[in-house]
Amino acid sequence: MMTDSIQFPVRELQANIEKAFLGKTRAVRFCLTALFAGEHILLEDVPGVGKTLLAKSLAKSVRGTFNRLQFTPDLLPADITGSSLYDTKQQEFVFVPGPVFANVLLADEINRTTPRTQSALLEAMSDAQVSVDGKTHPLPNPFFVIATQNPSEFEGTYTLPESQLDRFLIRTSVGYPDRDSARELLEKHRLGQPVDQLEAVLTVEQILEIQQRVRDIRVDVAIREYILDLVEATRQDPRLHLGVSVRGSIALFRAAQAWAVLAERDYVIPDDVKSLAVVVLAHRVTLKNSSFRGNDGAEAVILDLLDKVPTPR
Repeated sequence: MMTDSIQFPVRELQANIEKAFLGKTRAVRFCLTALFAGEHILLEDVPGVGKTLLAKSLAKSVRGTFNRLQFTPDLLPADITGSSLYDTKQQEFVFVPGPVFANVLLADEINRTTPRTQSALLEAMSDAQVSVDGKTHPLPNPFFVIATQNPSEFEGTYTLPESQLDRFLIRTSVGYPDRDSARELLEKHRLGQPVDQLEAVLTVEQILEIQQRVRDIRVDVAIREYILDLVEATRQDPRLHLGVSVRGSIALFRAAQAWAVLAERDYVIPDDVKSLAVVVLAHRVTLKNSSFRGNDGAEAVILDLLDKVPTPR
């Protein structure tokens, strides 16, 4: 078991988010896993199932800065990163930060803008910095991107390039709530927006403490070999054109550590890896057969490999 200093804020944060985002505990846990691992998450689903609500609920639960950026076809890279403007008083160019300068950034409908603008997030997500006019500007710490996108078959969407997808630790969907949760949601909305009633329960300093604690979570040698076996299986599978990269294996390793923190353990078990394999690995592989496409195809392959690769005891 873990110390109370870590247990309490983790439990409280999850419970606070679920006051507004009802019936989707698994989606909340995936979101917190990405945050605690110091990485980012991509939520893909049809409009109106609560992707933005989840992002807002998390942002309001953490006492840090929050920006929302609505991606549109006419959005430019400078609209994300910021730009240098001439200051007549100082008689020099001064950098004006863009919305990416926040602890939590909601990148809403990221696939509705052009690939050139999408790529403006690439350096920010991978290096926690942006470069404008030859100068590097560090982003706040922690820096967490919650991106949402509509399914690729929706009109007016641009497919995210592989290099951008690879920057997301987790790619998952939200789905519809069950009937009981939907009923409770209607009752809560009778009195207004539930997310507006949320109060911050953690500081950014506590988030940084948890992120550091994640790196200390013990991962047994057998589980490390299990992760490598899964990754190697994707590279050997005849259904896949490209298997999981080295970055992908590290992502699964780090995600499993963060998942263990959510379970209030200081060690990883095989079920942690199994719970995360699909959402961490499926968007990092490329299918050979173009007729067997989309998330469902890649997820089916990963699920099949989970059944085939021996699980350590």
